[in-house]
Amino acid sequence: MNGSPLLDRARWRAPELVFWALIIAAFFAFPDHRSLGAQVLVTGIFALSLDMLLGYAGIVTLGHAAFFGVGAFTAGWLGKYGWHEPVSALAVAAAVAACAGALGSRLVVRGTDLSRLMVTLAIGLVLYEAANKATAVTGGIDGLQGIEFTPLLGLFPFDLMGSTAYVYAAVVAFVTLFLVRRLVNSPYGLSLHATRMNRRRALAVGIDDGRTLAISYTASAAVAGIAGALTTQITQFITIDALGFGRSADILIIAALGGVGYLYGGFIGALVFVVGRDLLSGISPAYWHFWLGLLLVLTIFFARGGIMGTAARLARRLAQRGEQR
Repeated sequence: MNGSPLLDRARWRAPELVFWALIIAAFFAFPDHRSLGAQVLVTGIFALSLDMLLGYAGIVTLGHAAFFGVGAFTAGWLGKYGWHEPVSALAVAAAVAACAGALGSRLVVRGTDLSRLMVTLAIGLVLYEAANKATAVTGGIDGLQGIEFTPLLGLFPFDLMGSTAYVYAAVVAFVTLFLVRRLVNSPYGLSLHATRMNRRRALAVGIDDGRTLAISYTASAAVAGIAGALTTQITQFITIDALGFGRSADILIIAALGGVGYLYGGFIGALVFVVGRDLLSGISPAYWHFWLGLLLVLTIFFARGGIMGTAARLARRLAQRGEQR
């Protein structure tokens, strides 16, 4: 009986299956936009990593791009200096980002919300400036050149149409979300939820909040590293902008648009943000930030909890009306 709530939480729902079916369908329905679709999926993975912190651990961060950049540059260095196999390079980049997250967690998890904001911002700024100075290693503003990766599984080269990139990103997104889903729906996930809801009560029942949050921070860094490494492998190019504050700010906007604490909110927010940016920059290259900012303000005022939060409330209301009838 004790395991039944967890089993119920871990059960796959019909909307989830529809979501992944739509991703498969998009490959065939929009053949000219597969590169854009791959970008949406990679951004969704990055947003998922932030959701693990913001939605499940309750940690607000202003420097999450640090781990995205660590994964991106790790993959870039591997591709530049002889490790050209993409899947194993992706795993190495995730491991390196996880190690960086484990080190950073020692500075983050013990603090208050304000100190965490300052520490995460400082980590991101320090890494960005270090990358900017170490031009021999990172390429500085010009970026890291000469990155090459062999065809995926030795069969599928990364093409200009983005077909291989889309399928690769979709498979990695599914595997990553599957693992994160298992994590948050495990007994550890319940302890993480308890820590976020009431830290003192969690301590009273014997939950080590420092260890719980550190695991979440480390896992989140690994997922962010996966997103960064995927970006490098797909584009075969990386600059220090991967570590910049702007990327951290963008991913916060994406998480807010999609809704935190739902796992899929990051992917929905990424779809709205990336596609919206692509369309608006084509219409108004100089002012597309204004329209996306307006969209965010409207979301906060009229769709609290983001798109996923609004959808969840509507589903509950419809269910209640059905029960009343």
